[in-house]
Amino acid sequence: MNREVTLPLIVDHRGTLQVAACDVSKLLRTVGGRWLRLVESGAENLDEDTVAALTIELAKLADRIDVVCIAHSSGSTP
Repeated sequence: MNREVTLPLIVDHRGTLQVAACDVSKLLRTVGGRWLRLVESGAENLDEDTVAALTIELAKLADRIDVVCIAHSSGSTP
């Protein structure tokens, strides 16, 4: 199964590209999940320990993004 994650392109009044933080954290988690499924399906040339470590780091980054956004929207600082 090949699932695709799309990110909406949002441009502000100055023409700067913007993307929702929840979309970025979802993308990070999706990439990690896809890597794990490749390892589980026996994809060649993928080191299970390396994939696991990278997936964990992507999830941690996604968690940090979520925490910062929650803190920002609630008016507190993490």
